[in-house]
Amino acid sequence: MKRTLLVLGVTLLGLPAQADITHRIQSSVQLSVDGAGSVATRIPSTYAVSGSNITLDTAGGLGSLTAGSAVGYTPASYSVTTAGDAFTYSESFIEGDATPSDTTVTSGVVGSLPMLGSTTTTSGGVAGNLAGSIATDGAISITAGSAGTSAIGQVIQELTIK
Repeated sequence: MKRTLLVLGVTLLGLPAQADITHRIQSSVQLSVDGAGSVATRIPSTYAVSGSNITLDTAGGLGSLTAGSAVGYTPASYSVTTAGDAFTYSESFIEGDATPSDTTVTSGVVGSLPMLGSTTTTSGGVAGNLAGSIATDGAISITAGSAGTSAIGQVIQELTIK
């Protein structure tokens, strides 16, 4: 009986309830514009010769490598070793890329990109009308930009009651 009166008394007194309540709101907008890029790979110079029943008379081969120019080659001179016998001969040369001069970077911009045997170049994005905002009520507004742009907006609400 005493316990019932105690519970009834506490309830009737209107004591406030005790609880930990946490409310967290996190919002973000991420806008990005792609940068321009280029990847260039030089193609090497190659020189090859093979054969049978031939004699090397004058040696040839690759030239010397200097900045800003391709290597070049000098052809060789051959003769048949045993006249009247079968012979084979093959000589090939592939001119590689010239050694590029130093590339100058000014304020993060490369003035001219090297064009080599294997080159992949991507243009940079253009912001155009790219924009994004989040209002105090959580409404997200994102405006698309031009090519090479992206926009991401998010609002996270978390309610914890312990």
